[in-house]
Amino acid sequence: MSVITPQILLRAYAAGIFPMAESAEDSALYWVEPEERGIIPLDGLAISRSLRKRLRAHTYTVKIDHDFPAVIAACAEKTPERRTTWINSRIVALYTQLHRMGCCHSVECWREGRLLGGLYGVRIGAVFFGESMFSRADDASKVALVHLVARLNFGGFRLLDAQFVNDHLARLGAVAVPRGDYHRMMEPLLAAEADFSAFAQDDDPDAVLAWARRPQSSGSPSFTV
Repeated sequence: MSVITPQILLRAYAAGIFPMAESAEDSALYWVEPEERGIIPLDGLAISRSLRKRLRAHTYTVKIDHDFPAVIAACAEKTPERRTTWINSRIVALYTQLHRMGCCHSVECWREGRLLGGLYGVRIGAVFFGESMFSRADDASKVALVHLVARLNFGGFRLLDAQFVNDHLARLGAVAVPRGDYHRMMEPLLAAEADFSAFAQDDDPDAVLAWARRPQSSGSPSFTV
């Protein structure tokens, strides 16, 4: 079994690859570099009317990095809709270490003391690599994503990597770009300045919505689909 350290993991992300497991029971990891990469344009998040209504209703209290271990554990849970998971104990350990290093973050939706949805991902420079999301209540993961995009826009991030495009992410605005285009977009942003902690308005839905839908500057990466 090859040894993967947090430092190796960060170098892998910078090279456009990431690890997965066949299942939670399989201790092995394998590297993935998709032919087409899923991204969510930071000026192209699709926010439905019902989702805007839920955000403005303060259905959830959104917290950042409040309980990262609980988020990654929830993302790894098997559910009736998701009978297998690619998150095994090695992935949990590695990303928990990255979180302690300040390189991996969670966005969490809470209500009455219960964690009901969220996501986590890795940041390098002005790129955020979304890893996984979960929902235990209506729209909880979507609310977390809107807050994430607002935070990334406010903090000067330029690229949100979603790895793959599925039906759920496509409805939220995710698109697939060829591997070569992805590398051209990502590589110059790895050394760029961005601040994940700068946004402090998660309790203001109007501010969240404004920043989540904020057009990107002309210096942002562009692509054609």
